[in-house]
Amino acid sequence: MTAIPGPLQSMVFRNADLPALFHRTDAIAVSRQREAVNTTRAQLALLVAGAVPAALPWHAEDGLTVQLLYGAAVLAYLGVLFTTYLASRRKAKSHWQLNRSAAEFIKSLCWRYAVHGSPFDTSAQHPEALFASRLEEGLQELRKVGWTDPRETMTEKDGAVITESMRELREKAFTVRKETYVRDRLIEQRRWYRRRRLVSRRGALVWSGAIVALTLPALALSVLQTFGVGRSLGLTGVLSAAGAACLAWNELRRHHPLISAHSLVEDDLESMQAAMETTLTERQWPVAVFETERIVSPEHTDWLVRHRT
Repeated sequence: MTAIPGPLQSMVFRNADLPALFHRTDAIAVSRQREAVNTTRAQLALLVAGAVPAALPWHAEDGLTVQLLYGAAVLAYLGVLFTTYLASRRKAKSHWQLNRSAAEFIKSLCWRYAVHGSPFDTSAQHPEALFASRLEEGLQELRKVGWTDPRETMTEKDGAVITESMRELREKAFTVRKETYVRDRLIEQRRWYRRRRLVSRRGALVWSGAIVALTLPALALSVLQTFGVGRSLGLTGVLSAAGAACLAWNELRRHHPLISAHSLVEDDLESMQAAMETTLTERQWPVAVFETERIVSPEHTDWLVRHRT
């Protein structure tokens, strides 16, 4: 956070100015996301690897080599079972999603408090108490569905949920709060959604191309075998397994629906930015901030993904 003293002076508000509770939940979400994604990647790779020995043109005299490679296939399938069991015990995907929801909820609430977004507008009585109440209500809902509150392992110093930077920004004049919010929150979110849209588009192209590249030779082999041309070496099955793995990965990453969802959110944020920078009055400000935070919430993106699939 950087600022020049005085209510009319500009101020920069970054993630570093958010409370330790946000940083802890965000770090847990990133860690669990990495674990969940890597587990699925390993399972798909092991399933394909396990199918490879059956596709190779072994001969009877290659007994030892055959046994070794089929032994490797056994290990691959055991690896799938082990990682599946481990995933069911650790529940990385569930913890990833819960902690991501918690982190984004905390971040959104902090921004709304700091810039007088609804319900923490200028006329709010005891805004700090209201903030604490809304925070606990939201986190309690997450605890009901399995979220583990990291404050149980945090120090009392780290437990503060309203930082000095948040208080300082809240004390600024409306023009400064608006400038800071538009620049450091709204525009930053627009850039994030644009980057993610481009990443999703590249991912969709890569994995769709991989599916086609694996399906075409499988189709060709099947046609040849239909007319009795060539030997059936099991290669078709391996290609099908690899194609299915690529399809599963593409669906897991949700590339296609996220392209549309992120594009829609980016358009909504662009419209909101135009309104905030031109016609929006201080009286309309609290509701506009609330609506912006709703647009960038993970729940809104998930809703768009479900309805754009």
